[in-house]
Amino acid sequence: MRYAYAITSALLLGGTAVTLAVQPSVISAQTAQNEPGAINAAAPRAGAPMSFAEMVAKLQPAVVNISTTQRVTVPSNPFAGTPFEQFFGQRGGGGGAPRTQEGQSLGSGFLISADGYVVTNNHVISAGAPNATVESVRVTLADQREFDARVVGRDPASDLAVLKIEGRSLPFVRFGNSAQARVGDWVVAIGNPFGLGGSVTAGIISSVNRVTGGGPFDRFIQTDASINRGNSGGPLFDMQGNVIGINSQILSPTGGNVGIGFAIPAEQARPIVETLMKGKTPERGYLGVGIQPITEDLASALGIERNKGELIVRVEPGEAADKAGIEQGDVIVKVNGRDVDPQNTLSYLVANSAPGTRVPIELIRDGRRVSVTATVGTRPSEDDIAGFQMDQEGEIPEGTPPSANVRDSLGLNVQPLTPAIARSIGVDPATRGVVVAAVDPSSDAGRKGLRRGDVIRSVNRQPVANAADIQRQVQAVRQAGRDQILVVIQRRANTSYLALSIGED
Repeated sequence: MRYAYAITSALLLGGTAVTLAVQPSVISAQTAQNEPGAINAAAPRAGAPMSFAEMVAKLQPAVVNISTTQRVTVPSNPFAGTPFEQFFGQRGGGGGAPRTQEGQSLGSGFLISADGYVVTNNHVISAGAPNATVESVRVTLADQREFDARVVGRDPASDLAVLKIEGRSLPFVRFGNSAQARVGDWVVAIGNPFGLGGSVTAGIISSVNRVTGGGPFDRFIQTDASINRGNSGGPLFDMQGNVIGINSQILSPTGGNVGIGFAIPAEQARPIVETLMKGKTPERGYLGVGIQPITEDLASALGIERNKGELIVRVEPGEAADKAGIEQGDVIVKVNGRDVDPQNTLSYLVANSAPGTRVPIELIRDGRRVSVTATVGTRPSEDDIAGFQMDQEGEIPEGTPPSANVRDSLGLNVQPLTPAIARSIGVDPATRGVVVAAVDPSSDAGRKGLRRGDVIRSVNRQPVANAADIQRQVQAVRQAGRDQILVVIQRRANTSYLALSIGED
């Protein structure tokens, strides 16, 4: 922690003595900040004391260390899944048969009740190993008392977990109101970095509502208070001693602290923790769509503003969006009156709507505004959603010759998609479109990753069955004075939109 004191110091710089002269009056910057009326009425709330010791002494007893013992299934052949597997697979008589070994993880947490409920990160319990079975969880208090803990509930989507230890009159802390947190407010983190129990760091809030791209629910408090490995699950306190965040992630090229740490806001964590304490699973809203952010190219092809809305690339049959009349190619720009943008994504806004509620949705379809109302469904598990989005590689048979091309305009050779070709590239035989037979790597399509075996289903929202259909859309775009077309690409089970620049006539 730095304080501004008046000092005179002699420094050696390259062997030369240099004197730094400062003002003789001894007034610390912190004193000036906390002087009533010096800045504003809210300053005393956010200002740091001359020492954090008194506050830490009250809070530290409620912060715990968490250790887990797990059984992890691993292949007995260390070369399994590598090009060397065939050479070493049979050595030692294991033949690559899986085996189990013991694993451990270490993290932090904090008590939120006198009868022993503990909050931590889910990844502290699971250690990030999908095939791990947790055998035991041990909680150690600041006074070195140890307890066996029971996992009450886990929510991988928010990375939160609740444990229970058996005890009475245990020290605990309370959640505060993270909505009042401001950039520049002082915060204190207490945790267990590198197995060092009860370490305390302080810093300021660097940002609120920070989106890291890790998932649809990641809205973090960013802080420069040191958060290292083992701090996960520990509390982030405001100057009133309230938990306003749960330390969860860091951004670092080295794995160590570089001053960029992230905490789950209390306002987001509290309702999930309360649900888990009741033995229930948190429910989130769900539309049943596949989405794609609006890039600059897509915005140009669609004729809309960039970073305003998200493009619908897939509509799940029978889900909320399908029932509301939302279509592939729609751009959803508002949900329940709130703009869809990079800070408030469609997934985030819908997930925070209670299942069963009716929400108005504004979208752009073929350049015009359309309003629909959707009854929000219940979001499936993350594993189920991942199954919808699995990307499996497909390849058109090498012996299939290209029958037509749009090479001059798009740098592509395409041919009609037949049921036989569809089956060979892993696409439903009923799919309609054209299949890419060759791509000029120097073209815009080649640079953007289009490849042999991809299926073009539509161009500018019009279905295509041959190269002539594509060329007609290219001509229409040229006549409209634009230089990009919007194509729907299918690769196995995945569908996405791509804006492609068109060449000269």
